[in-house]
Amino acid sequence: MEKKVLVSVAQGIEEMEAVTIIDVLRRAGARVTVASVDQMMIRASKGLEFKADCLIKDCMEEDFDLIVLPGGVPGAQNLRDSKILELLLKRQAQQNRYYAAICASPAVVLHHYGLVTPGKVTCFPSFSQFIDNGNTLNENVVVDGNCITSKGAGTACEFALKLVELLYSKDKKSEVRTGLALA
Repeated sequence: MEKKVLVSVAQGIEEMEAVTIIDVLRRAGARVTVASVDQMMIRASKGLEFKADCLIKDCMEEDFDLIVLPGGVPGAQNLRDSKILELLLKRQAQQNRYYAAICASPAVVLHHYGLVTPGKVTCFPSFSQFIDNGNTLNENVVVDGNCITSKGAGTACEFALKLVELLYSKDKKSEVRTGLALA
């Protein structure tokens, strides 16, 4: 069964995280929509430029099985400043559907919106101080109910594979992992 996923992006987003998440979820068969909170053309944190599928305002009437936020600075801050993204994420949480963030975004976006449980979250180490005085777990990926968080670019593939497992199954995760030639 096809799953609908929204990956929200912004100027200054961490490209390795965004591209890894989008690619791995598409390999699993998810219908991934890449929605920008600002402009269609995105210039990522390390200079990569790519085009979003749509603007976040075009996603207000849709329901998603998962909403994912890459991190990076100033990308996470630009995501945080989107009132439309805030509404979508809060609705996602209220409806007990998955939402996920990596790198700076668990602290800068999800914590800012009150959508993480201190002590049951991870993020890029230098941002953990912003989640109730560093009350985070030192793990690559943390699942707390419908909230999934991860540390950063180096954990992006592990994070994306965990999202595949949660959306589909362990078998689908194994299939995608094998296709990526991961041990």
